[in-house]
Amino acid sequence: MNNPPLGSELPILLNAASIDARVAELAAAISSDYEGTTPHLVGVLKGAWVFMADLVRRISIPCTVDFLSIQSYGSGAASSGEVKITKDLDLSIEGRDVLVVEDILDTGRTFGYLQEVLRAHGPASLKLAVLLDKHSRRVIPVEADYVGFKIPDVFVVGYGLDFDQKYRNLADIRHIPSV
Repeated sequence: MNNPPLGSELPILLNAASIDARVAELAAAISSDYEGTTPHLVGVLKGAWVFMADLVRRISIPCTVDFLSIQSYGSGAASSGEVKITKDLDLSIEGRDVLVVEDILDTGRTFGYLQEVLRAHGPASLKLAVLLDKHSRRVIPVEADYVGFKIPDVFVVGYGLDFDQKYRNLADIRHIPSV
């Protein structure tokens, strides 16, 4: 028996086709902006891995990749307000053009913290690409250089984003109305 995936009953905020089209546009912009260089993409785990995989496959210039793991939510829906690195970079970023790839820019605490940590390693440049920007919740004044979609203040899951480690496998981005 083929059961629908957990969460397929949740309301769709962004469907898979619109996500795919926007990722292609972002990849084209990144490829153009970094032409003649080899950007080093740093994915922030766990939420950004699906976005980063699709983005990297569409970037038309040479690039390298690495991952960081950050914890700021724990197992709930609200951020703890504390950010910590739970998996550091494997490669040096000194003198490199670094593009951090995040699933969502929300309060800005995570990227604000990452900016400080990564700048201390001496990259040539440091920019941010996010799939989703929830600007209404910003408490730290950071902005993304590449934004997939601006979204309202709703709790989203799917396309790599989770709630308590569930729903990452949904192709669409959906929202949980009761969270």
